[in-house]
Amino acid sequence: MKRKKENNIQYTIRAVPSNVDEALRKNCVREGCSLNNYVVETLRKGAGLSDSPPLFHDLDFMAGTWVKDKVCEQALEEFNHIDEDMWK
Repeated sequence: MKRKKENNIQYTIRAVPSNVDEALRKNCVREGCSLNNYVVETLRKGAGLSDSPPLFHDLDFMAGTWVKDKVCEQALEEFNHIDEDMWK
């Protein structure tokens, strides 16, 4: 997470909850960077300044939960057919 040095502004952040501190410290160890670099990068992402698009996990809870249902499969079967007249 190296970034070119710019005009550096120093912040002092107070009243950080212990669970937030613990999570930040674990994440920076996992990422292999300093706590300062990790927090600055996290702030950049939160401010919408990330170099990469955000990764969302909104539907993760549904992964692997599909249950085969004969009635549903029959209803979806209609989508497996191509209407040749539409492609002329």
